[in-house]
Amino acid sequence: MLPPNYPSPPGQPQLRAFRLRTLIIATLLSGIFGGVIGAGVILILDREPAPPVPEIATAAPEAISRLVETAITDVVESVGPAVVTVINNFPPRRTFFGGLIESAASGSGVIISSDGYIVTNNHVVSGAQSLEVILADGSVLPAKLIGVEEYSDLAILQVDGDIAVPASWGNSDMLKAGEPVVAIGSPLGDFTNTVTQGVVSAVERTIEIEEDYFLEGLIQTDAAINQGNSGGPLLNTSGQVIGINTLIVRGSGSGAVAEGLGFAIPSNTARAIADQLIAEGFFARPYPGIRWVNITPSLASRYRLPAERGIFITEIDPKGPAESAGLQRGDIITALSGELIDENHPFRNILFQYEPGETVEFTYIHEGTVRTADLTLGAMR
Repeated sequence: MLPPNYPSPPGQPQLRAFRLRTLIIATLLSGIFGGVIGAGVILILDREPAPPVPEIATAAPEAISRLVETAITDVVESVGPAVVTVINNFPPRRTFFGGLIESAASGSGVIISSDGYIVTNNHVVSGAQSLEVILADGSVLPAKLIGVEEYSDLAILQVDGDIAVPASWGNSDMLKAGEPVVAIGSPLGDFTNTVTQGVVSAVERTIEIEEDYFLEGLIQTDAAINQGNSGGPLLNTSGQVIGINTLIVRGSGSGAVAEGLGFAIPSNTARAIADQLIAEGFFARPYPGIRWVNITPSLASRYRLPAERGIFITEIDPKGPAESAGLQRGDIITALSGELIDENHPFRNILFQYEPGETVEFTYIHEGTVRTADLTLGAMR
């Protein structure tokens, strides 16, 4: 909008003079402030056409909806054949009367290699006597367990046979809340290759799965994930795997019930672990060479311990790193490299920030005296 005191548009002769004066002024200003202002004035005066606006920005809501639906359909068509159902056949159980009961459970997985490697969750394959995979076309193949990583809840299987084009990994570090995502899996084991859609609700979520361990860095999504979806892929609209679906939260300790709280392991984490499981058959975690119990304020009060948080060493590996560093049974570890152990930062989570072979400063209490020791971590398989 022009200012109130801006002169009316000049006539044609005046316009040429106006343009000339403006161009001179623009040139002078560009000498002072750089070429941006001058170029900007010339563009305005010559009324050059603006660059085209992306189609989706000018589309009506109905058209945008169709574009999104088309993108999701393309994802399902391209990646759907790489999604499988994983069948876990448990060892038979003997009944009270001597009979045998056979049982099985199911989950999902996704083919990540033309060599037949499949990524799924550790809890999907845990306790299996044998494993099978149902491909998207309905064919059933025996599966071999290559390796598991318990603490990240990941596992790798391998099958032989006619393998679909594998899914490709995406970069989970680039995810932002609100991005559309697609989940494909086999809820309840019966509804194979079910497709649900939603958005990335949040990133970097932390969920406690054990008393002394949290799954960290999880992707939260409202795409419907149910029992049986575990191990299936969470996909972006480019058809890339950006997460491995692993758990759902239905409620809280207060009794509140929730829907649409699904969580996935980020693809960058899953890919790094999968690569090592395929190459080595195991994933090496840092090993301090101790067994321990977690200290809570109530435990500290009951046993009159000198720290309300930390870990109490109950056993030392005689050939482990802690023994070499001089730690003893009964010592209390309170921090690693200055990071305090507390209810939000359990010992195992802090420990897993380091790699086998790294040297870490352990702060501990020995017979009431605070000490430090440099401990070179071993490898735990």
